[in-house]
Amino acid sequence: MSIDSVRAHLAAAAPDLAIIETEASSATVEEAAAAHDVAPAQIAKTLSFSVRDERFLLVARGDARIDNKKAKATFGGKVRMLSLEDVEAITGHPVGGVCPFGLAEPIAVYCDVSLKTFDVVYPAAGARNAAVRIAPERIAEITGAAWVDVCQEPAH
Repeated sequence: MSIDSVRAHLAAAAPDLAIIETEASSATVEEAAAAHDVAPAQIAKTLSFSVRDERFLLVARGDARIDNKKAKATFGGKVRMLSLEDVEAITGHPVGGVCPFGLAEPIAVYCDVSLKTFDVVYPAAGARNAAVRIAPERIAEITGAAWVDVCQEPAH
């Protein structure tokens, strides 16, 4: 069970954090924002990419879009989204519940600086109706993520 691996990871790395389970789906940014009564930008989405043979996760604010030029310069090549099957196999989480916690396989995690706009964000927690209320810096701390700047500036 995916949420169980997240629960175990957080119990060991950040026992003060609680998983928030909702009746409503939070599988999309919009659903998650509604379920947690926050702006879509405050949802921390976890995207799964590869560059050549390297696979990695990128956590970014909910309304962020990848800037292909910045991503190519940062990761050393054209980034490609992973297939749904690869995402589930690597993370152990269902699409809509993918997060950087409790992963099935070791994989590099990056946090986009776009997250730093907020004091608190809501990444998924291994299920389509689970999330964690967490400071962006704690995500990086708990997952060993490096900070990158690979998203476009959000339109205002």
